[in-house]
Amino acid sequence: MSDTSAGPTGRLLALLSLLQARRQWPGAVLAERLEVTERTVRRDVDRLRALGYRVAAAKGPDGGYRLEPGSELPPLLFDEEQAVALAVALRLAADLDDGVAAGAARALATVRQVLPSRVRHRVDAVEVTGLDRGPHVDPAALVAVSEAIRRCEVLRFDYGDVADGPARRTEARHLVRRHSRWYVVGWDLDRDDWRTYRLDRMRLRTPHGPRFTPRALPTPDVATFVAARFKGSTGEDAWPCRGSAVLRSPAHAVAPFVGDGEVEDLADGTCRISLGAWSWPALAAALARFDADLEQVAPAELAAACRLVGARLGAAGS
Repeated sequence: MSDTSAGPTGRLLALLSLLQARRQWPGAVLAERLEVTERTVRRDVDRLRALGYRVAAAKGPDGGYRLEPGSELPPLLFDEEQAVALAVALRLAADLDDGVAAGAARALATVRQVLPSRVRHRVDAVEVTGLDRGPHVDPAALVAVSEAIRRCEVLRFDYGDVADGPARRTEARHLVRRHSRWYVVGWDLDRDDWRTYRLDRMRLRTPHGPRFTPRALPTPDVATFVAARFKGSTGEDAWPCRGSAVLRSPAHAVAPFVGDGEVEDLADGTCRISLGAWSWPALAAALARFDADLEQVAPAELAAACRLVGARLGAAGS
């Protein structure tokens, strides 16, 4: 890890950072950014090439320099901010994610060894304790799914405990991480619907299926889609069932436990809460968990669900 203080090494690092930031730079613009002459830029480009970086030069009024992907991995140069960000990200991955934890821990140890002492002290000051580890995910599966998404190839896989049957087929569009689990979002070709699949429950088959033309999600973005599906909604990110009730409990005692609901203080020792759930019985059960008498339950569907849930619990306790 090179020191990024002012001087030829720091300037070389700044040049590399600029070349990585966009496809092509005119030599004059690079010289202006680096506050040097174009001749110095040419010398620094030659130094990068000697280190193994493939920097192409184009002549003419629209020419300049661009960084091309190389066949070999050259020495990596990071400024101090990049080094800290990389090390912290690796520490988080090593502590929080079972799928890539071992590789992240080894990479962190490698990076830490070459950090300047002042940067190493900053990284070592970051302490992380993972409390929400997800199920183990094979890093090879992450790569395989990502490649299929990028190439628009149908994923073929077995899911859950089902094996030796026909393969599930999906036009995978997104790989997302939510609450320490990895999910694949795709159009299920056999069910003609958008679905989410837990990656740790997928056993990929090879080769992948044919290529496809990507479909548009039914929501503005994948974050909205996933949030809606986990609420039991097929459209907007909102609970399909919403209702309210007055609780014989003060607002301050209720507020810490309402999640994404709302609490209104009624000033007489009671409060009105508004909640959402994926079904009316589920919403009735959510109200019952506050261990307080309920009044003014609305709408009518929620009131009926309260009677239904009450009858079921009464029968279970008899």
